[in-house]
Amino acid sequence: MTTHQGLVAGIDFGTQALKISLFTLEGKLVWRGERAYPTVFPLAGRAEQKPEHWWQALVEVLKEAAKSVQLSRIEGIGVCATSSTVLVVDEAGMPQTPALLWMDNRAVDQAKAINENADTAVKEVLRYSGGKVSEEWMVAKALYLKEHGYLTPGRKVVEQLDWINFKLTGRWAASQCNAVCKWTYQAGKGFSPAFFDAIGLPDYQKLWPQEVIPVGDRVGEVTEQAAAELGIAPGIPVFQGGIDAHIGMLGAGAVEPGVMSLIMGTSFVHLVHTEKPVFHEGLWGPYENAILPDQWLIEGGQLSCGSLTTWFLQQFYPHVSAEEMGSVYEEVVAEAGKIGPGSDGLVMMDSWQGNRTPYRNPLVTGSMVGLTLAHTRYHIFRAILEATAYGTRNIIAAFEDSHVPIKRIIACGGGTKNALWMQILSDVTGLVIETLEETEAGSKGAAIVASYGLGKYPSLADAAKANVQSGRVYTPQKEAQEKYDRYFAAYLDLHVALFPIMKGLASPEKGDGMR
Repeated sequence: MTTHQGLVAGIDFGTQALKISLFTLEGKLVWRGERAYPTVFPLAGRAEQKPEHWWQALVEVLKEAAKSVQLSRIEGIGVCATSSTVLVVDEAGMPQTPALLWMDNRAVDQAKAINENADTAVKEVLRYSGGKVSEEWMVAKALYLKEHGYLTPGRKVVEQLDWINFKLTGRWAASQCNAVCKWTYQAGKGFSPAFFDAIGLPDYQKLWPQEVIPVGDRVGEVTEQAAAELGIAPGIPVFQGGIDAHIGMLGAGAVEPGVMSLIMGTSFVHLVHTEKPVFHEGLWGPYENAILPDQWLIEGGQLSCGSLTTWFLQQFYPHVSAEEMGSVYEEVVAEAGKIGPGSDGLVMMDSWQGNRTPYRNPLVTGSMVGLTLAHTRYHIFRAILEATAYGTRNIIAAFEDSHVPIKRIIACGGGTKNALWMQILSDVTGLVIETLEETEAGSKGAAIVASYGLGKYPSLADAAKANVQSGRVYTPQKEAQEKYDRYFAAYLDLHVALFPIMKGLASPEKGDGMR
């Protein structure tokens, strides 16, 4: 067994899997592991996970790490997780419901009611959320859970990150990152009682953690019980993280205004810091001090991206084992790479689970237009990659409409391993896209949070800049870019033509659907 001094653990609870990275305090990767956990889709538009699966994954990955690394060397822990993945717990923190995953949109009616509320206090708060709340967010889901009788006396509704930090330290505390971006919390002002009174959630103070801790501040120390379960030392400090994609900005080094962090995972998240607040109805924010002090954060996002490639493999290769899927994926990418820009006239909409930005429409679905008998599975795969690129270009246009110039794009996440996808993104957007040597920006960002918390760096921004190693750079190809301009125009036209039809087809299931 190799001995390493001064380790920090970056723990990232993603949509499909837990990822843990162990780094030295100087930022050198020592060990990495991951463990998948299942998602259940009980009804259309619903997505659930079991919290015990998250904790079990953490136990198993740390057990695996102990075979190679002395876990007693861990000096600090940072955690990030998916945002607005919420669950109901009792007074002891025991889950009383499955977790409603971030993509679960059963709170559509609650979000609509909040957004249509004419109260002045509501409008003022929503001004700093892009003018609306999303059905994905904590506020809408908490209201849904209350209206359906799940928030009985003594129970709380918490996020995935809150529950994990509680399991580690025994302390309930929200991340300022999550609270500002998804809970309508305002840095310096806190929660607005008038807002919650107006939307029918006056008892919010009893229903979720009220203590809000900025990114990088200490949450607590690992308890004796957690240490025994995880095989680590008690007393290790745990520092507050935040939303996985947002903490990924630190892992990507995207901490300066005008630098877009493109997180390529199950969904895509587009994040940019600005020095002043920017208001645009097609973007989320502006969020004050969500990650860095004295900075505003603007957010765009696509709900269905990596999940589409997962769907493709599951549907077209259902009998391929997990061990063989890697080689199958390589073959699919290679064959799709032989097809020209535009997939021989096949254009896809990427809104399979709804549209987050710039349309903010939870009821839209996916589509493929232009199919012929000449098209193959590889055309469909390439069309998926192109659709996500069209969606990213559409979001970048919204940023530019807001007078937020995108000077650089730094991409990170599992999608960056697909060179074809990266080149398509560059060709469609017409922008240079940088990648990182370290693709797992979430767990790296969480480790950076821990290093900062331990006092290794004077600021989070300094810590992020000191830990970035650049990777491959993708430059747009002029001929492909010109072809994609035409297909992007068709992509936009499809939204105009098909949104009314999709709305008519949408029939959200009633009842809570909780399994």
